[in-house]
Amino acid sequence: MTDRDALALDNPVARSLRGHHARFARRSGRAVGYVPGVATFSAVPADPAAADWADLARLLGPGELADLFTCPATPPPDWEPVFAVEGRQMIWPGSGRPDHPRAESGSEVVVLGGDSVPEMLDLVARTRPGPFWPRTHELGTYLGIRERGALVAMAGERLRPVGWTEISAVCTAPEARGRGHAARLVGALVTRVLARGERPFLHVAEANTGAIALYERLGFKACKDVTFRGFRTP
Repeated sequence: MTDRDALALDNPVARSLRGHHARFARRSGRAVGYVPGVATFSAVPADPAAADWADLARLLGPGELADLFTCPATPPPDWEPVFAVEGRQMIWPGSGRPDHPRAESGSEVVVLGGDSVPEMLDLVARTRPGPFWPRTHELGTYLGIRERGALVAMAGERLRPVGWTEISAVCTAPEARGRGHAARLVGALVTRVLARGERPFLHVAEANTGAIALYERLGFKACKDVTFRGFRTP
């Protein structure tokens, strides 16, 4: 991976909001964040000054969650820590296409749109793959698998720094696990991302050893350790 590639993944929230996702951005000075309903992520520059933290607090409002995702910068001491979760960033190492698992009988992969949001939110509530909101599906393509008409698995595209697309919201209903649905969906998304000349990447909690093993089997490689952090604005 070149230095230019690594730079794009060091601050993927800011680089997405200043690029492919500019239409979802709200700004105050050098602080940026997604509009409510799309994502909770926000970002400051890699070398934030006191004015940048003040801008972010102004952007979000008092007592609001500043979901800094993988930003390593530390807010002022009057920002209350809310969570810190150790994780890793993983990347697709080249242009090779993934092997696609054979489809299960009675299941189908479908593109999920606005009419599927209630089902998507219900699946997320039951499986907790990470932040997902009523408009998150607008960030990119979301795919799902239905069994007898019911949505039992999904995955989609989230952050998009230049040259990259993050695969996110990978989840399967408890009653449908062990059937290869997650591998099928992630493989289909990898193929889509590569076809438009970009590279897939993803983030995963370090404690989620099952997901890490799946991504490694599919061909993803660890890029770096990260910490997902959130703070409450003063």
